[in-house]
Amino acid sequence: MTYVIVSLSLYVLFMALFAYLGYKKTKNSNDYLLAGKDINPIVMALSYGATFISTSAIVGFGGAAGQYGMGLLWLTVLNLIVGVFIAFVVFGKRTRELGHRLGTATMPELFARRFDCKFMQGYAGLLIFIFMPIYNAAVLKGIVDYISKFLSVDFNTTLIVISILAALFVVTGGLKGVMYADAFQGTVMFVGMAFLIFYTYSMLGGIVNANTALTRLTGMPGVAEQTAALTKIGFSGWTSMPKAGSPLWFNIVTTLVAGVGIGALAQPQLSVKFMTVKSGRELNRAMLSGGIFILFMTGVAFTVGALANVAFYNATGQIALKAAGSNDGIIPVFIKTFLPQWFGGFFLILLMAAAISTANGLLHTMGTALGRDFLKQSLNLKTRTVTLTRISMVIGLVISVALAYFSNKLDVSMAIIAIGTSMFYGLCAAAFLPTYIAALYFKTFPRRAALTSMVTGSAISLFWMFFVQEKTAGSLQVCRLLFNTTSIVKNTFLQTLSMVDALVVALPLSMIAAIIAWAVFGNERITEIPVAPSLAD
Repeated sequence: MTYVIVSLSLYVLFMALFAYLGYKKTKNSNDYLLAGKDINPIVMALSYGATFISTSAIVGFGGAAGQYGMGLLWLTVLNLIVGVFIAFVVFGKRTRELGHRLGTATMPELFARRFDCKFMQGYAGLLIFIFMPIYNAAVLKGIVDYISKFLSVDFNTTLIVISILAALFVVTGGLKGVMYADAFQGTVMFVGMAFLIFYTYSMLGGIVNANTALTRLTGMPGVAEQTAALTKIGFSGWTSMPKAGSPLWFNIVTTLVAGVGIGALAQPQLSVKFMTVKSGRELNRAMLSGGIFILFMTGVAFTVGALANVAFYNATGQIALKAAGSNDGIIPVFIKTFLPQWFGGFFLILLMAAAISTANGLLHTMGTALGRDFLKQSLNLKTRTVTLTRISMVIGLVISVALAYFSNKLDVSMAIIAIGTSMFYGLCAAAFLPTYIAALYFKTFPRRAALTSMVTGSAISLFWMFFVQEKTAGSLQVCRLLFNTTSIVKNTFLQTLSMVDALVVALPLSMIAAIIAWAVFGNERITEIPVAPSLAD
């Protein structure tokens, strides 16, 4: 226990130092919101990756891989192609260029100034602030679950302590403090995951032996009985994809892979990172570092999650889900059971780094969404931007903590971490992606077409998540409360739709709405604002 206390103390000390450095170097709104636009590309890449990869990727999606298999590695592929290459090359450079030209500090503000529509900024900001706490709550729940079980301490006490730490770091240091801390935390995460994958394969007899054992596991005594429920919905082994068209296949392909992979392009907490570097050349340098980081983080988590089944079966005769008790418990229990005791303490720091780096980015985004985008710009409050942002961060944190508390108390889902992440990623893609593309690449795109797409995508996505898609509606409980069912199409001739992720429906309809509105309002010409307004109050 002593080494855990020492490690935690050092971690908090370093984080406090970075928050202080961020505070000292923050002189104005530009520094607080965009880190002065002169961040080193390696720091930017690590910050992007650390914000992208949280406990939801390591614990939540790692646990999903433990339950469903290595099919989740397709998400790693999509993350590299979409979340890194396309994000940096296609979106990143144009976002940095347009953001600097228009003097914007947030994604909603970029939309508003690009299309000369304040309502768009307020609407997007409010949408982000209302629903980002679900994602943030999932991140918090992941780290709090691990700490409370590892140290045998109360969940609620741990939740409060972690939340206060996250708030102090980001509220004090602004985006400069966040990005400095993210670079440090990203380094810790990389080292820890490197040890985890090497140790796991070594423990299981090497890469070939371990993967072969995982493939053969479905035929081992007692495993068929333990996977019976999964087999009914399409499970066919931990080294193969589920049966095409099955409920499990829809869940993996449309929700876990496509929802997060495509949704990464329209994440406000990630897009703001592109505006923090001086030039497009800096983004080229950052892309390689970011790609390697995300490859290692997600690839290791998904691989180890699946291989945990071999370790648990060899030791107990049970597959990972049965031995750990829940989807979200697979990675923490595997670490505690099979890894050296000292690594359990290090992994605790690793998860804290993953959680707090993401929570910091989310809190900063929630703060700017409510404080700057909605209260300052849309409602024209006279209070300083930094003050409004800080107050909004605290409000967002309180909501996130409440959601994490009730999700644990009510046990709304065994896989709430992965579900919360995919929900927010999918919502952002449906609501913002068509408008984001239009803002960057279509000089004459009509204002009302952009707004129509945003409202259509968000409305359909929310309706689908709350009332149609059984996985999310069952967790959110609103459909059960109103209609006493987990999906309004369940047990009807449309029940197949209950397996389809909201993104698959909402994003195409959002694009169609944009095209139709473009045709209708084609005479409305919007030109880019040539002069960058000041970020100062």
